[in-house]
Amino acid sequence: MAHSKALLVLENFIGGKFVPCSSYIDSYNPSTGDVYCRVPDSGKEEVEAAVKAAKNAFPVWSSKSPLERSQILNKLADLIEQDLETFAQAESKDQGKTITFARTVDIPRAVYNFRFFASSILHHMTECTEMATMGCVHYTSRAPVGVAGLISPWNLPLYLLTWKIAPAIACGNTVVAKPSEMTSVTAWMMCKLLEKAGVPHGVVNVVFGTGTKAGEALVCHPDVPLISFTGSTLTAQRIMEKSAPHCKRLSMELGGKNPAIVFDDADLTQCIPTTLRSSFANQGEICLCTSRIFVQRGIYSEFLKRFVAEAKKWKVGNPSDPTVNMGALISKEHLEKVRSYVKKAQAEGARVLCGEGVDFLALPTGNQKGYFMLPTVIAEVKDESCCMQEEIFGPVTCVVAFDTEEEVIERANGVKYGLAATVWSSNVGRVHRVAQRLQSGLVWTNCWLVRDLNLPFGGMKASGIGREGAKDSYEFFTEVKTITIKH
Repeated sequence: MAHSKALLVLENFIGGKFVPCSSYIDSYNPSTGDVYCRVPDSGKEEVEAAVKAAKNAFPVWSSKSPLERSQILNKLADLIEQDLETFAQAESKDQGKTITFARTVDIPRAVYNFRFFASSILHHMTECTEMATMGCVHYTSRAPVGVAGLISPWNLPLYLLTWKIAPAIACGNTVVAKPSEMTSVTAWMMCKLLEKAGVPHGVVNVVFGTGTKAGEALVCHPDVPLISFTGSTLTAQRIMEKSAPHCKRLSMELGGKNPAIVFDDADLTQCIPTTLRSSFANQGEICLCTSRIFVQRGIYSEFLKRFVAEAKKWKVGNPSDPTVNMGALISKEHLEKVRSYVKKAQAEGARVLCGEGVDFLALPTGNQKGYFMLPTVIAEVKDESCCMQEEIFGPVTCVVAFDTEEEVIERANGVKYGLAATVWSSNVGRVHRVAQRLQSGLVWTNCWLVRDLNLPFGGMKASGIGREGAKDSYEFFTEVKTITIKH
């Protein structure tokens, strides 16, 4: 293409080398609407080469000691951290998120993912039992599985890619990773650091492209026994179908329709700013974002008034401006989809209190064609409305009133998802009681997105299969064997 000279052109990373591809896809800068990058449109051939490189690297990598692998992971973490600002700027430009979010959340967490698993891999214990009467000792041993296929999404690109790569290689597997074709730049930048960190050729391979071509080739490959996927429930269903003939081991972190439950004894000075963040952080493009806010009737009108007033203060604009609270959505198609939900709500008789279609969004000159949208708050929505049932994945949240604890638990559980929930109350007994009854893999009380990576992360129902975390990821990325010795 004529315009490709000025553009950034990515290449696949296979067997420790950058390899050009025969065809490419345009990648857009969400804050300007311009094509700024060309991403390989990989398919079967490229995936085949990457799996071969990963298979070849497996014997040597898997026989290294956990300590040796740990040192390499720590070195890679240091190298990314030294380049933190460059990575943050690239992530912000590629994804549309604010530079502040990329700088304080995405890249630091990517660094921490490597450090965390570099440490945790050194502390796992296997089990041993003795049957004295039989003269037998049983013990377990764990070994890496082989080549892991890792498919990561566009909302937290390097953050979620490293959350998969780190445990996979720490456990001694080799990987073929397929980032989202919409946000591939930081993965490509990371590949440039692998050799310097001491990662042997073929241990980490990255193949860029679409889910339907590159992703499908990876999922269908007979020599990839593990697939770890973060993305939509719809894509997950396809992965399950395609991997069924091979009996693959799957880890799926999928969507959410996460409730916040605000009881009338909640501390609104904490609750309101945190619920604004949980609704609109990263443009609402986090699987853990709050999109259904249930407020007890006694404080409903006060909550709504204060929440809307604060939402209107959020500044939307050029992601590279450190004073903005929200950047651009990922793509033109996604922006249209999110807007369509607001229109549907209006058509159903709900009230849009601020944001989309209500307030004017003033954008800087260079960002007029970007995919921006104001934080949007909708009230008087019925529980069965698509806005209360389907994951919107944008800066849209619905606020509804409830009367009793019993009623709100039933309503909060009344969706197909079960990823995260937040509960706001100063009554300790109630907080525990409600948390126990919510169908949700994660429940935060009087806070949001406070994570301990040691503990299980993942969802119930249509929000996923399996869990990730120190122990869970270790179990997923290793094969366990029980050995019995009679003496």
